[in-house]
Amino acid sequence: MAKVLVIGCGGVAQVAIKKCCMLDEVFTEMCIASRTVSKCDELKRQLEGKTKTKLTTAKVNADDKGELCALIKSYKPELVMNIALPYQDLTIMDACLECGVNYMDTANYEPEDTSDPKWRERYEKRCEKEGFSAYFDYSYQWEYAEKFKKAGLTALLGSGFDPGVTQAYCAYAQKHLFDKIETIDILDCNGGDHGYPFATNFNPEINLREVSAPGSYWENGKWVEVPAMSIKREYDFDGVGKKDMYLLHHEEIESLAKNIKGVKRIRFFMTFGQSYLTHMKCLENVGMLSTEPIMFEGREIVPIQFLKALLPDPASLGPRTKGKTNIGCIFTGEKDGKKKTAYIYNICDHEECFKEVGSQAVAYTTGVPAMIGALMLLTGKWDKAGVYTVEEFDPDPYMDALNKYGLPWQICENPVLVD
Repeated sequence: MAKVLVIGCGGVAQVAIKKCCMLDEVFTEMCIASRTVSKCDELKRQLEGKTKTKLTTAKVNADDKGELCALIKSYKPELVMNIALPYQDLTIMDACLECGVNYMDTANYEPEDTSDPKWRERYEKRCEKEGFSAYFDYSYQWEYAEKFKKAGLTALLGSGFDPGVTQAYCAYAQKHLFDKIETIDILDCNGGDHGYPFATNFNPEINLREVSAPGSYWENGKWVEVPAMSIKREYDFDGVGKKDMYLLHHEEIESLAKNIKGVKRIRFFMTFGQSYLTHMKCLENVGMLSTEPIMFEGREIVPIQFLKALLPDPASLGPRTKGKTNIGCIFTGEKDGKKKTAYIYNICDHEECFKEVGSQAVAYTTGVPAMIGALMLLTGKWDKAGVYTVEEFDPDPYMDALNKYGLPWQICENPVLVD
């Protein structure tokens, strides 16, 4: 039915690819492309004989528009699934526009080099205008909206879990549960244990930059920024238990503030253990989280990229990780003139994920929604030209697919609220 090009072959991409291959009546042909083509070849070898999907592999530098265009024009896919790094979003979108193909990703754009003067000038203006200082924001990709619309193409941004599923939860709550949503608290709890003193559950560069940045939330029409990890709450998570969680800046807040009309406050919390925070602070204090190149023994290195090489590969954590994740959204608002609260969430078991696709639950909860986002586009369930985030589409088919393909959700009425 459909021919798809997947860019990336890390832990999340491997989950998405394996799930796509389980739906081989939709994903009939797939090219897996990465800078490290040996990883693509190994995954293809693992899948051969287990799926009817016709698999090919390719080497591509996703920072090079010319290479991307050559591959897209040669393979002629209906959709490019960008499951590489957020640094590469704009280059891949440019290539999709030039080649006339639909696009999707799992996380919004951020620059690899935050010292670049041209980017820095725009960034500082945005900080002053908008009031938050995170390196990532949607403005760069939203600027492509008219180009994709004129080309008759769709770009789906952020179809992971958060962003992604959490936005589908919000759209579902707006459509079915509330007449008016007043507050949204997004809670991301990983109760898993991989046994290492310190490791990250997804790409270390992205994870550590996100966690070490100042926190921020949306309230009464503006951003409120606070020092990193300065707002802490304890919450008793179904299936996991009591965990400390900290307020972070997160990209879906930006789009939800735009698309959930009348919302007064949106916050994002993520759980962390004390050992993780201690390790991260030490690394930050000695400069290991820096993205700016330094000279070392006559060659240039980027500290956080060197750290990434030292840390366990997130894709290797699957066999070691036990426990569960719990990710969801708590809503307050009104329905039929009465005050109402609701909590939509998913519980995912690390060991069950490993049994199914050889992955821990953090990669699983991002990889499955990547497949579902692609499914929505390829089957025409979501079909409008332009650049959109998940909550801008009808949530019902996406929510149905979550239940069907491994991320069942539940609704708790009258949940404990976060103060």
